[in-house]
Amino acid sequence: MSCAQFLSPMLASGGDRRITVPNGGNTNVYGASPFPRAVIGYASSTANDISLDAFRHLERLVADWPVHGLQDPAAYAAALERMRHRLRGLWGLTADTGVVFAPSGTDLEYVGLALAGNGAGAPVTNIVLGPDEVGSGCLLAAGGCYFSGETALAGAIRKGAGIAGFEAVEVAALPLRGAGSTALASDAVAAALDTAIATARRQGRKVVAHAVHGSKTGLILPDLAAIDGLLARHGDDLTLAVDACQARIEPAEIRGYLDRGCVVFLTGSKFIGGPPFSGMALVPPGRRPAAMLARGLATVFRRAEWPAEWREADLLPAGANPGLLLRLEAALFELERFAAIGAGRRDAVIAAFGVAVRALARRIDAGLVAPALAPGGLHTATLATIDLSAMPGGASFATAQRWQKVLAARGLRLGQPVRCLRDASGDWAGTLRISLSMPMIVARAGLAPDALAAGFAADMARIAAVIEAARRRVA
Repeated sequence: MSCAQFLSPMLASGGDRRITVPNGGNTNVYGASPFPRAVIGYASSTANDISLDAFRHLERLVADWPVHGLQDPAAYAAALERMRHRLRGLWGLTADTGVVFAPSGTDLEYVGLALAGNGAGAPVTNIVLGPDEVGSGCLLAAGGCYFSGETALAGAIRKGAGIAGFEAVEVAALPLRGAGSTALASDAVAAALDTAIATARRQGRKVVAHAVHGSKTGLILPDLAAIDGLLARHGDDLTLAVDACQARIEPAEIRGYLDRGCVVFLTGSKFIGGPPFSGMALVPPGRRPAAMLARGLATVFRRAEWPAEWREADLLPAGANPGLLLRLEAALFELERFAAIGAGRRDAVIAAFGVAVRALARRIDAGLVAPALAPGGLHTATLATIDLSAMPGGASFATAQRWQKVLAARGLRLGQPVRCLRDASGDWAGTLRISLSMPMIVARAGLAPDALAAGFAADMARIAAVIEAARRRVA
């Protein structure tokens, strides 16, 4: 078996069923492939194909590894420890910043519960913001339940079943958007969080509360001033988890959250551009689980995926997850080369992308969901949600789902529609998401301005042509 034949199945292993590529198929349920393809991929808001450069990097790496070494627990632990060191260096984090690795971003919810002390059975309320804009399985995971029919360690489990040790967890959901699908103001979100936290505290419960840095549509809520207020009022009984799983975040912003004592959730498979799935929880110095981990987490995590010095994690089984290791390595490869290109070239690519997407929206008579392409950070500048309901005749959510599949069949991968807008009848409106990834930026960073603009324009013209043809068929 060649390296390539070995790598692709490995990259699609060691997770839950979302990562699986069916026999005879090329992609998982999100339309992402565990090998490089000649497609135009603006789907990093959902999931990426692995880039050709990252795949070749893994081929070189695996060629030097004995096959049995991929399953060696000691080698796995050593490799993950080196990754922790590399991540801290890339983001300028202190050596005592904890890093927990997970098979997916959704699995990171269990880290927040562990840090809140639920392993000892303490009652915990987990407050999630905008579940439609952060991830389909987040509410189940946040409630201490299995969100899939299998984990990276266990098969044939029941989706929705409680994880042993998390029986005293309750979950609450708060919206990010209000009337007319307009994003709520930071003060309104903070006030809702404050009320929910205070209610849980009066009931004698510990609290995990979420902030969002870059939702599926680019929202950041609440802002830092509001976070500071929440921590000042509730800090002793509050674990504040920042969902930055889109990874459209600057290193200084990561450090700002950690300095406040927040836990930061990231994935390597969105903006970073690695293959799906992988997750990283960054834990501020001095924070660690308040009790032994819930025993059911032994069906989700391996010991090496939690910091070695956290004895509270010693109940987790030894072992290795080669698929996760390779996915993390691909993500780190993308992070490291992105960090090397320089801010000026990076920003030029992002600016050209924004111009091209605005032109696409005008061509198809669509709108852009705020805060798409607004100035102020990677969370908006690299991600746009196209409002198809603004087109003449509109487009329903189901229509948008069909169009996304048609685009993919023609080699044009866009992000999945997200439920963030209502149409005039009150139903979910059609949306499509178009976004940059680190490997896309790196690939175009050396282009002259004219070539950069022409490349994006050609991509958008192809996307527009497919949408226009689909719209004519509907009409």
